[in-house]
Amino acid sequence: MQIDETDHALLSLLADNARTPVATLARKLGLARTTVQARLDRLEHSGVIAGYTLRLSESLRAPLRATALVSIEPRSAPAVLSRLKSLPSVRTVHTTSGRFDLIVGLEADTTEALDDTLDRIGETRGVKSSESLIHLSTKLDRRN
Repeated sequence: MQIDETDHALLSLLADNARTPVATLARKLGLARTTVQARLDRLEHSGVIAGYTLRLSESLRAPLRATALVSIEPRSAPAVLSRLKSLPSVRTVHTTSGRFDLIVGLEADTTEALDDTLDRIGETRGVKSSESLIHLSTKLDRRN
């Protein structure tokens, strides 16, 4: 699907606040409300907009965040991923190229819970090694 400059502007406004009324979006874009609604419908039906979601206040998110860089044994990805999915502190898992195979995003309420999760990752069958990085502060987060 072809996305033009107006679609990009509309998506940017929705990224700031997906609950913005169509009339407000139309006013900000200088378009008719029906035109904006038609664009939204087209973007939704084509899959460009996959859905709308809830963003929690920073005060409700777990106070500790970390990234675990994980190297795994060949052909062990399905088992390792299954184990990671079972750990509540694991929020995201990305495959990557380079020295590490997986980038694991973690959130925990306490250092003990974070330490326990890191231990469980390290003891998972198929994990060769891991390195953890504790997030100290967020300087830029375009998702919020």
